[in-house]
Amino acid sequence: YKIGGIGTVPVGRVETGTIKAGMVVVFAPANVTTEVKSVEMHHEQLEAGLPGDNVGFNVKNVSVKDIRRGNVCGDSKSDPPQEAASFNAQVIVLNHPGQIGAGYSPVLDCHTAHIACKFSELLEKIDRRTGKVIEASPKFVKSGDAAIVKMVPSKPMCVESFNEYPPLGRFAVRDMRQTVAVGVI
Repeated sequence: YKIGGIGTVPVGRVETGTIKAGMVVVFAPANVTTEVKSVEMHHEQLEAGLPGDNVGFNVKNVSVKDIRRGNVCGDSKSDPPQEAASFNAQVIVLNHPGQIGAGYSPVLDCHTAHIACKFSELLEKIDRRTGKVIEASPKFVKSGDAAIVKMVPSKPMCVESFNEYPPLGRFAVRDMRQTVAVGVI
């Protein structure tokens, strides 16, 4: 948001770690680095935003046009967030009328980003319970199947592995106005 007399105030949920005034943060994939001037929640100034808090934070010299919904903001010095040109995910197909093959390009809902992603390669079909490989390089997957898929976002997107940052490593696959599949990175 742009707030008169204060400037740009991004609002978001702290997923891991803390955010506090004086930190130098980077927004990905926007690739904007700035200093946090203040942090607030429900119009009250906070010493620090903690996981689960929905906070607003004032940033220096950033236009509201430079950043957008779905950007991930993190400490610039400690494991900063980065854009992923592609990523591998374990995908479970819940509900799809046909077969899904390489080239399928549904929308991924991951944290607050909604971005079309291509299933560029089906690497392996796996048993959803044990994780054992059933078939290498399957041509198609269908409802009920689980697979490891190489995904390529249609535009810059920031994701993380589920093991390191669970909220940034889970997604829903949306097509035909419904959730077709779910996945973890």
